[in-house]
Amino acid sequence: MDASNFIGSAVTVVFFITFLGIVWWAYGGSRKARFEEDARIPFEEADDLPAGEQK
Repeated sequence: MDASNFIGSAVTVVFFITFLGIVWWAYGGSRKARFEEDARIPFEEADDLPAGEQK
């Protein structure tokens, strides 16, 4: 196995571990409340917006 194959395999493993870390971070229970609050932002009343952003 030459160096380019080894480097390619190592990069693939690193990216896969990074992907798993991001998935674990996104679906972790400690962030659920924040993400639910952020999900309600589009449904907030226009009165909650700063004066310059009302439509």
